[in-house]
Amino acid sequence: MKKFSRISVFILLTVVSLCTNKVNATVKLPRLISDGMVLQRDVPLKIWGWADPKEKVKVEFLGKIYQTKADKQGNWKVDLPAIAAGGPYTMKVNEIAIKDILMGDVWLCSGQSNMELMIYRVLDLYQKEIEQTNNTNIRYFKPSIRTDSQTSQSDFKEGIWLPATQENIMNFSSLSYFFGDQLYQKYKVPIGLINNAIGGSAIESWLSEDYLKSYMNKWTTAKAKADSIRAQRTAGLNSVRFNFNAELAKNDPGLGRWSKGDVNTVDWPQISLPGYWLDKGVDMSMGSMWFYKEFDMPDSLVNAKNAVLRLGRIIESDSTFLNGVFVGTISYQYPPRVYKLPEGVLKPGKNRLMVRVICPGGKGGFVEDKTYELRVGSQKIDLTGQWCYHIGASLQSVRGQGFGGGARPAGLYNSLTSPIIGYRLKGMIWYQGESNIGMPMKEYQTLFSNLIVDWRAKFGQPDMPFLFAQIANLGIPNKQPVESGMANVREAQRRSLEVPNTGMVVTTDVGEWNDIHPLNKKEVARRLALEAARVAYRDSSIVSSGPLYDSMEILGNSIIVTFKSVGSGLFTNCLLDGFQIAGVDGKFEWANAVILSTNQVKVWSRHITNPVVVRYGWDDNPSYANLKNKEGLPASPFTTSN
Repeated sequence: MKKFSRISVFILLTVVSLCTNKVNATVKLPRLISDGMVLQRDVPLKIWGWADPKEKVKVEFLGKIYQTKADKQGNWKVDLPAIAAGGPYTMKVNEIAIKDILMGDVWLCSGQSNMELMIYRVLDLYQKEIEQTNNTNIRYFKPSIRTDSQTSQSDFKEGIWLPATQENIMNFSSLSYFFGDQLYQKYKVPIGLINNAIGGSAIESWLSEDYLKSYMNKWTTAKAKADSIRAQRTAGLNSVRFNFNAELAKNDPGLGRWSKGDVNTVDWPQISLPGYWLDKGVDMSMGSMWFYKEFDMPDSLVNAKNAVLRLGRIIESDSTFLNGVFVGTISYQYPPRVYKLPEGVLKPGKNRLMVRVICPGGKGGFVEDKTYELRVGSQKIDLTGQWCYHIGASLQSVRGQGFGGGARPAGLYNSLTSPIIGYRLKGMIWYQGESNIGMPMKEYQTLFSNLIVDWRAKFGQPDMPFLFAQIANLGIPNKQPVESGMANVREAQRRSLEVPNTGMVVTTDVGEWNDIHPLNKKEVARRLALEAARVAYRDSSIVSSGPLYDSMEILGNSIIVTFKSVGSGLFTNCLLDGFQIAGVDGKFEWANAVILSTNQVKVWSRHITNPVVVRYGWDDNPSYANLKNKEGLPASPFTTSN
């Protein structure tokens, strides 16, 4: 009886073990291959994932069955034939059902913050349009992982496909959505948008290590040096390091006091806002500042449910209080301050607005040419003009704080591009460059061209369309010709058009002088969609670009510049502006310029008798540069110098 009992227990444990193994052997899929996904139409596809070694995998899709086994490492894949646009469909992988699948065109949207910028940040221009958005044929996937990985990752930790509905639209990148919408309206096929852009990212972080050996060496050396300096400094300070936030809290007398509604500001000096406080004579470059303003509120508007406080753009971070009630905070300078006020916070008659601004270093303040007002429906109360202010904490910078090796080369490729490899794409759109201002033009051109070739090779699509936007205009236009880091990046981008199957859009006419994140993303998307029509959809009849520099010829004391991509011809409705010319000494002067023909411009200056080089739009903000083609697309900035 005992022997039988032992045998029974053994059999039972064996069965349980087999069942447990069966559970543990469940097939796993990448997060991209999930409910709501868009698969690329009209091309062979790969579905892949992981399982126990040698486990059988069966994929059922559109009435056909595809079978395989996981290899010794647990990897598996099946190949699907080309499938036309359509859906929604369901796919089954062993016991996993993937629902609501569409066949359409899939685009990878990458770069830095201007590609990442969310819909809610551009509502000032597009609120009515966004409120009417409801298109389940446009799908969006945004991985939330932001690690700077040392090794290539096989999957994202998080991420789901979202349709462009009212429930989800605020989670979409504005440029990605408008680009997808342009394509959908034109081609009427489902559009998938995978956005892996990361704000502040440099181009070195996006290439694979195959192209970055020299950068890896520099980064490793810089990081080792930074670690050494930190260790020495920490030892010298008895392990006590400067903590900015702690110092603020310790030295700001207003914390917990001045945010209340009854603070006495009679002795506070005044300052006119918007503007930077250093420019206005307030000597404080690191720490906190408190700003106070009173305004009167009509009785009829006090109980309104749609009151919004708009405080433009503040450098660097703010915490805002109205009548002693906290109404909002933004932790960095770029997002617009749009604070919806809770009911009951507004009072009849006098209202007290207090804003605490934290500046980690440099020029802090309220950026000019932005909106500073209280809106209640169609009513507006202006908040510009005289404010009272008080320095909270004025701190001294600690020498060497923040020194480091920078973003790891290939780090974002490893974490945010590598997991997409294998997912078939229609093409890529790219918006990046602001983080590489200061890099030599030819160096950026080499890195950017290599990135295009690198990603195409990794995706196994050597001719994949790659479209990109130049960085937009920023800052106050210069009155005299100057060197420009932003112009260098734009020129590197223009020269990267030498790589086949690429397309570029110019954005120097849609930027904002006071914001690195211009709101007009719909026009940038429209121009990218024009280039997509030409490059990806092979529409040779379309004019997709503004004039591009082609060649030059010195003719006496002038230079004749020839352009390509002129469409119906070069055009301007006023005197040409934005051209500069130089002789052998390399000193540039503003130049006269006239259109000679459909594709040529004559450039000269009475100050230069032997010109050798011309450049156009060479400024951080060349908003004055006005050469276009008759289709209204602006000419790219350029230099004829090698």
